[in-house]
Amino acid sequence: MADHRNGNEQQASAKGGGGGGGGGGGGGVPYEIKLENFSTRLKSLYAHWKDHKSDLWGDADAIAVATPPASEDLRYLKSSALNLWLLGYEFPETIMVFAKRQIHFLCSSQKKASLLESVKKSAREAVSAEVVMHVKPKNDDGTTHMDSIFRAIRSGESPVLGYLAKEAPEGNLLETWSEKLKNCNMQLVDVTNGFSDLFAVKDSGELTNVKKASFLTASVMKNFVVPRLEKVIDEEKKVTHASLMDDTEKAVLQPAKLKLRLNSENVDICYPPIFQSGGQFDLRPSASSNDENLYYESASVIICAIGSRYNSYCSNIARTFLIDANALQSKAYEVLLKAHEAAIASLKPGNKVSVVYREALSVVEREAPELVANLTKSAGTGIGLEFRESGLTLNAKNDRVMKLGMVFNVSLGFQNLQTQNRNSKCQNFSLLLADTVILGANGPEVCTHLSSKAVKDVAYSFNEEDEEEERPKVKQGANGTDGFLSKTTLRSDHGDINREEIRRQHQAELARQKNEETARRLAGGGSGSGDGRSISRPSTELVAYKNVNDLPLPKTDLMIQIDQKNEAILLPIYGSMVPFHVSTVKTVSNQSDTNRNSYIRIIFNIPGTAFSPHDANSLKHLGSIYLKEVSFRSKDSRHINEIVAQIKTLRRQVATRESERAERATLVTQEKLVIGNNRIRPIRLGDLWIRPQFGGRGRKQLGTLEAHVNGFRYSTSKPDERVDIMFANVKHAFFQPAENEMICIVHFHLHNHIMVGTKKTKDVQFYREVMDMVQNVGGGRRSAYDPDEIEEEQRERERKNKINMEFQTFVNRVNELWGQNQFKGPELEFDQPLRELGFHGVPYKATAFIVPTPSCLVELTETPFLVITLGEIEIVNLERVGFGQKNFDMAIVFKDFKRDVFRIDSVPTTSLESIKEWLDTTDIKYYESRLNLNWRPILKTITDDPQKFIEDGGWEFLNMDGSDSETDNSQESDKGYEPSDVEAESESEDEDSDSESLVESEDEAEEESEEESEEEKGKTWEELEREASNADRERGDESDSEEERRRRKMKAFGKSRPGPSGGSMPKRAKMR
Repeated sequence: MADHRNGNEQQASAKGGGGGGGGGGGGGVPYEIKLENFSTRLKSLYAHWKDHKSDLWGDADAIAVATPPASEDLRYLKSSALNLWLLGYEFPETIMVFAKRQIHFLCSSQKKASLLESVKKSAREAVSAEVVMHVKPKNDDGTTHMDSIFRAIRSGESPVLGYLAKEAPEGNLLETWSEKLKNCNMQLVDVTNGFSDLFAVKDSGELTNVKKASFLTASVMKNFVVPRLEKVIDEEKKVTHASLMDDTEKAVLQPAKLKLRLNSENVDICYPPIFQSGGQFDLRPSASSNDENLYYESASVIICAIGSRYNSYCSNIARTFLIDANALQSKAYEVLLKAHEAAIASLKPGNKVSVVYREALSVVEREAPELVANLTKSAGTGIGLEFRESGLTLNAKNDRVMKLGMVFNVSLGFQNLQTQNRNSKCQNFSLLLADTVILGANGPEVCTHLSSKAVKDVAYSFNEEDEEEERPKVKQGANGTDGFLSKTTLRSDHGDINREEIRRQHQAELARQKNEETARRLAGGGSGSGDGRSISRPSTELVAYKNVNDLPLPKTDLMIQIDQKNEAILLPIYGSMVPFHVSTVKTVSNQSDTNRNSYIRIIFNIPGTAFSPHDANSLKHLGSIYLKEVSFRSKDSRHINEIVAQIKTLRRQVATRESERAERATLVTQEKLVIGNNRIRPIRLGDLWIRPQFGGRGRKQLGTLEAHVNGFRYSTSKPDERVDIMFANVKHAFFQPAENEMICIVHFHLHNHIMVGTKKTKDVQFYREVMDMVQNVGGGRRSAYDPDEIEEEQRERERKNKINMEFQTFVNRVNELWGQNQFKGPELEFDQPLRELGFHGVPYKATAFIVPTPSCLVELTETPFLVITLGEIEIVNLERVGFGQKNFDMAIVFKDFKRDVFRIDSVPTTSLESIKEWLDTTDIKYYESRLNLNWRPILKTITDDPQKFIEDGGWEFLNMDGSDSETDNSQESDKGYEPSDVEAESESEDEDSDSESLVESEDEAEEESEEESEEEKGKTWEELEREASNADRERGDESDSEEERRRRKMKAFGKSRPGPSGGSMPKRAKMR
């Protein structure tokens, strides 16, 4: 990476930075500037210079930027950033001068000048500026070329030259240039602020590099640093901070060892990783890791900070780990976490930069005013090509306005906190949290979210002897919270802390975070993007003939004709053939009478009839006269039958085509598939079936799935059976080997719908059956020791293993292909369902085995498929949970409140604990209730008045823990479970009658008079049936006809059985 940082004097195998601005192949291929990128950014530079010439560029008439020689030190200079941003590479010892009509490059070698020659045409087309190259001879100081540059840029009496005043000259060339600047008789101004503002807003290519750098940083923290620290602490090893720094730096520079599909040639560190513990803390990024051993005794704190670069774009993350935290440390971390989240939430376009720090400060002042003095003086800085972008410091005095596309390193901490402890290394401690955040269109996007900063993931507990004594103190010192959650599973998996209690504490923390997250989202503008239900599809007007001359020539006999080509029916009316498009036909039928006459009856679609696919066309001419129905008589019954069959067939074809056209009209346009040229080892999987299946008749064909440059293609031997799936459209990919199923599956869940044949779908599945369906026609039972039976089972196992291996090989090769692909994010990979976490339930109409994956909840064996993204889940409510229940239901509420709540019914109660454990592990907040809730009015209430929802405690109205049997309210809430003979108070019934219940319960109030209750004894079946019939009529059947009443009455009598002869007659039911 030293070569990558130090410019491009050598031929390199790595691409340069600057958002993929340059490209260089491996194996000695020289660098190449990406001209399209150069043109776009050169236009941006000149446009920004023109728009902000007076306020940011100091009225400069020309801009000079001198890049110093290469250095092994990690440093961030505006000159280097401009090189990377504009050209894609750093050109050391190169001077660039931008004027209105000319751009001058003074290079220290011919190699650099040759590479820069390629931008001449692009500069001329982009900003109408001529590129002038100057190459300094080897033993020359470049004075002659500098003089010619100064002569060219002098315009007017007092030209103004902008330069980077804060960058000290290095090397003979830049020192000579600095002397020339001082004596050039031109006014010099500092243009640092202009470049800072220019670099602040990133384009899509730059944001992609930031996201990849953040993904690398968070992955190293989660998958390397945290396991390494846990192992060191668990095994009580002595490891220095410096050795941890070295190992972490190697992990950053070698992402392949962490199974990250990132090119190591494009990766570097922003600064040496920082590890601090033992009371010595420095929260600045310039801090270093000392040679002291990692200190992890009770009440100790460990701070870790990592910064990595991808294509020279920076990212940063910092986490604090607590070991057997005391009350002060617990409270301080919780306050810091709230302040950090408040700072991130305030990152919105249009806000001033100072708002970020003030929001964090207000949280500390409200939650713990005694810690205000220890809060860092800023909440971070802007980040990009430079680790700290000047002008974007998140402090209380910065009044710059934030814009869409800016990136910030939100870093907040408490420093030099003091706690009472006999151990001197634990008396002083600091806390630090940092994340890389992008200002997106839908709110702030935390790019380093992969590494959790939740309390339960950063707090560890090892001191089991003192834990019981310390826990009450922690609760008292945490301002009423439920105590401090900590990990306790490292050195003692069988500690005294109850597992359910740990989960309850974690859920309480999740509830707090979820309520704050929901409040921010609702306050930031609604519940989501919606589901697009209001999208209206334009209907195409179908015309049979555009001109009278297009009508076919009439036959000698006036007979009904079918024009298949123009999709028209020609009817003889008053001696003329009148055409009708087949789409205007609603129904067609035929019948015969006793005189051997055949009749055909055609009914047309007209305005006011039931909805039809083309009814919108008729609504355009409401003032016209329409033909509703027409009938014809014929002696030729065979001809009538043929006409009816042809009309129905043609009508069905047109309806199918128009329906498919309407479906395709709503599809998102996909990119075209780029066919790969890997003919030697194509990535291919054959003998596959597809779901959903292609339409049409005939025998279904097996197909082949191939992976190409930017997508998959599935095709069969039929030319019209082909499906293309773009990599960019794949939201989730799954591989499910055949274990207890009969099929091996590769499944793709897509962002946008595609057409498979005539079906519009977001889920496409390819599978192969692992064993043939065999039926024993002999009828007899076979012995378990039958050699043929054993041999057959062995063949089935071998076939299953072979197919699973073929699918696994295909998946591995596709994962490698995705790792090489540059346009798609690094998060795309095949997930494999975790069968040990699966459970049975009814997601649609039938019972299915539902299995979690690392990112989804899926059921891929039966149709319709179930794919729920865990990241889109707001909460999960477990309903009908109670003693004696054999089943319960899962209600999944999505973050987009416009989506319907998804229900999984009839989940066995035996799976309850495992589901709760899984939900807790995946950081999904769940609630339990005894009844099924009616979610539509609940979500409508939330979206109608989000402020009231937030003020009432958010989702805590679902929390059943606060309504136990200790309170009177809980006793009344359980009345729904009391026996039916318990009388309810009439006052409560009257009060509840006017309010809409949110619980789907069948509360039936029966009003019975004393006279009726006295005659309850000794009634016959006939009498009871009659009373039931009368009661039904009283409840709302008064409007039925007398005949219907008599029919129901006879039905009731028919089902009754005679009772004892001495039974009393029932009293006539009163009409209400």
